[in-house]
Amino acid sequence: MQAVVLAAGEGTRLRPLTEDKPKGMVEVDEKPIITHCLDQLVELGASEFVIVVGYLKEKIMDHYGDEYRGVPITYTHQREQKGLAHALLTVEEHIDDDFMLILGDNIFEANLEDVVRRQQEDRADAAFLVEEVPWDEASRYGVCDTNAYGEITDVIEKPDDPPSNLVMTGFYTFTPAIFHACHLVQPSNRDEYEISDAVDLLIQSGRTIDAIGLEGWRIDIGYPDDRDEAEDRLQDAEMPAAGD
Repeated sequence: MQAVVLAAGEGTRLRPLTEDKPKGMVEVDEKPIITHCLDQLVELGASEFVIVVGYLKEKIMDHYGDEYRGVPITYTHQREQKGLAHALLTVEEHIDDDFMLILGDNIFEANLEDVVRRQQEDRADAAFLVEEVPWDEASRYGVCDTNAYGEITDVIEKPDDPPSNLVMTGFYTFTPAIFHACHLVQPSNRDEYEISDAVDLLIQSGRTIDAIGLEGWRIDIGYPDDRDEAEDRLQDAEMPAAGD
C-alpha cells in the first residue's frame, strides 16, 4: 500500500524550532518527526512514499533523497498552504489504489495497523484512527459522529458546539475516491480546503467510513511544549522496566 506524508507546513507556532527548518524536520528524541512517521509506515508495509513538501522543501528532499529504508520516495509540492484537502490533491496522479495518509507533524505510539487491516478488508472506503478528547478541547479538531456499527456518520471541522468528543487524529486510509471529494470541497471560513469536508462529502455520497478507536497515544506537534511531551513519552517507553 502506498503511503502519503503531508509535510508542507511552516510551523509558525513552533518557533524558534522552525526558524531554519520545516515543521516536519523538528527533532523529537533525536530524529525528525518525519522519520518517526516513515519508520512506522515501513512497519505497516508501505510500498512507496509520496511526501508533500512546501516550506523549505529542500531541507526535506536533501535529507531523505529518493528512498528511505529501501522504500522509494516521490515528492509533490504544495505551493500554498491551503488546507489538507488542497495538499492531498497534489498527490492524486501518483496514487494507484488504496493508500495510507499520515500528517507529518504527529507522533504516534498507537494501533495504526488496525486501521490498515480494516481498509484491507474491502468493506470500507476509508478508515480513521479516532480518539476521545476532553469536551472543552473537541472544538480544536475535526469532530466525528458514529453509528452503532462504528461507522462515521458526520464530520465537522472545529465546531463551536461539538456534537461529540470523538475527533480525527492524523492517520487515515482511503480509496482514490477521496480525490474526487477533494475536488468538490469549497473553502472553509478559514479559507482552507478541509479534509473533514471531503470526508463529509464521501459520507453524503453513501460511502462507508470506519472509525478505529486509538489504543496508545499520539501527539500533534503544534507548540514547543508538545515536542517536549512527545520526547518525554518516547524516552519513557525506551527505558527498561525495573528488574530487567
